[in-house]
Amino acid sequence: MLEIILCSLVTILPDYLYRRYVQGKRLGREITLFSVWFELRFGIITCLMLAVALITVIFYFHPSTTSATLFYRTVPIVPEATGRVAEVHVEFSAPVKKGDVIFRLDNSKQQAALRTATSKIAEIDAAMLSAQADIMKAEGQLQEAKGSVQQASDELDVKRELQKRNPGIVPQRDIEKLEVALAGRQGSLDAATASKQSAMVRLSALLPAEKASAEAALAEAQVDLDKTYIRAGVDGRVEQFGLRPGDIVNPMIRSAGILIPEGAGRRALAAGFGQIEGQVMKVGMVAEATCISKPWTIIPMVVTSVQDYIASGQFRGGEQLVDAQQAVRPGTILVLMEPIYKGGLEGVTPGSSCIANAYTSNHDRIAAKETGAFKGFALHVVDAVGIVHAMLLRIQALLLPIKTLVLSGH
Repeated sequence: MLEIILCSLVTILPDYLYRRYVQGKRLGREITLFSVWFELRFGIITCLMLAVALITVIFYFHPSTTSATLFYRTVPIVPEATGRVAEVHVEFSAPVKKGDVIFRLDNSKQQAALRTATSKIAEIDAAMLSAQADIMKAEGQLQEAKGSVQQASDELDVKRELQKRNPGIVPQRDIEKLEVALAGRQGSLDAATASKQSAMVRLSALLPAEKASAEAALAEAQVDLDKTYIRAGVDGRVEQFGLRPGDIVNPMIRSAGILIPEGAGRRALAAGFGQIEGQVMKVGMVAEATCISKPWTIIPMVVTSVQDYIASGQFRGGEQLVDAQQAVRPGTILVLMEPIYKGGLEGVTPGSSCIANAYTSNHDRIAAKETGAFKGFALHVVDAVGIVHAMLLRIQALLLPIKTLVLSGH
């Protein structure tokens, strides 16, 4: 309607003025309700053609959409293991900080495993003290065995020296007994040496390895115990958290709730524009938006991202071929817009529905030396008609509360 009114000012109105003041035809006489078409046919046809052309230029170069939303990502509150809820530390709706405990699962099994691992480490520490005592005992046995070997060796040497000086003075049987005794005591010395080495190896290698394994088991048990305390991964707010003690949570089937990160849905506005605007939408375009949760407010924005893919064309490979007719609704081009000024989205509730306009700017092309006068004028016209969409957006922002509260029947 606004476009038709504007076009009539340069088509129907001059035609009427010509008929009235040049041709002398009077309203109500020659120009009546029944003769309007015949008298003003040139102005009416020109107005309609100009209005269609104007609407086409406005909607193509300055696209608008009502499919704009402040999307935000939620974080599911999911434990790493299945379990029964023992304690809940937050209410139905409450703010949380990173690291805060949201709820705790029953951890009697994990606590028992932790106590077992702790006891195992204490047992190994006691075994290390016992191994040190065994080393000292083996050292004493080794010294005793060395003395016995030395004594038997000395006696054997004496007997052999006497036998050598005066054959027959020492019975051969005594020398053989001493040789057997020396061999036995040498065996005892070797056994004592091996016992000491075994105790040293047990103290220096075996028990430390067992202790390291026990400490790893203790760390694993501590990790399993910590997993029963479900904590907030980020600062945010827990909403609609109806979990209660006794509930069963399963990471594969049932999550415990959702966590909305702090600042979610307050950075960018996601808008879906028609596919025909694919060649017009560019990063850096100036845009405006008005949201239903913050009425009578126009938010200056800028296009920061234009998605190269249309979601409706996505398919997942499987055992059946995809029929193009399955995509009944044509998809839109996803565009991200951020406020130009800091705090531009303050007061807008995340998830709110919005109306957005984007405006094409040809200033650089107009200022270029290779742009001719006619083309520059046409580009000026394209930029200038963007004011029509800006006016429409402000009219929509003005009427939005009335349309929502009164005309919708709520």
